[in-house]
Amino acid sequence: MCSWCYGFAPELAKTIDHFDDKVQLRLVMGGLRPYNKEHINTMKEFLKEHWEHVHAASGQVFDYGILDDPEFIYDTEPPSRAVLVVRHMNPNLEMNFFKDVQEMFYAQNKHTGIAKNYYPLLDKYKLDRKAFTKAFDSDEVKLLIEEDFDVANDMNIRGFPSLVLFQDGKYSLITNGYSKSDDLVKKIEKLIE
Repeated sequence: MCSWCYGFAPELAKTIDHFDDKVQLRLVMGGLRPYNKEHINTMKEFLKEHWEHVHAASGQVFDYGILDDPEFIYDTEPPSRAVLVVRHMNPNLEMNFFKDVQEMFYAQNKHTGIAKNYYPLLDKYKLDRKAFTKAFDSDEVKLLIEEDFDVANDMNIRGFPSLVLFQDGKYSLITNGYSKSDDLVKKIEKLIE
C-alpha cells in the first residue's frame, strides 16, 4: 500500500506482459505501515508531497480527500490481508485485485480496514463476500499475513516497491523504488540469459 507501489503498478504490468510465461510473479506483501495507529490526517503534508511526486512520475490518479479524514488510521496490514485472502480464494486474481485495492484507496478514498469496502471488487471478480469476510476477520489470516511481512524482511527489503528475481537458489534485486518497465526488462533479461 505504498504510493510508489501504486505508481509502479503499470510499469510492473508492462514488465510482466513482456516476459509472458518466462518469469513467474509472486507478490509478497511487505507491510509498509502494518499495525500503525496514527491517523492519516496527522501525516497529511508528508503524504501529499509523496503522492504528488508519484503522480508526476507515473500519471496515476490520486484523490487527496482521505488525507483530511480524521477517522482513517493509516494501517497497511488490513489491505495486505485482503490481498492474501484473495490469493487463497483464487491466486489468478491476486495481481488484479491488488491493483484494484490500491486504486480503491488512492483514487477512491475508501477505508481499507473495513471488509465491506472490498465488496465491489469481490463482485467484480465473482468472489464470495461471506467467505472473504470470514477469512479477512479471522485470526488465522491475521497470523498468515505476518509470514509475507517476514519474507520481505528476510529478503532484506527496506523500501517499496521492490522487485527481486529468484533464480538458481539466489535472490537478485532488480529495483528498490520506482522504475520504468524498459529498465526492468533490461535488468531481468541480463540476469536470465
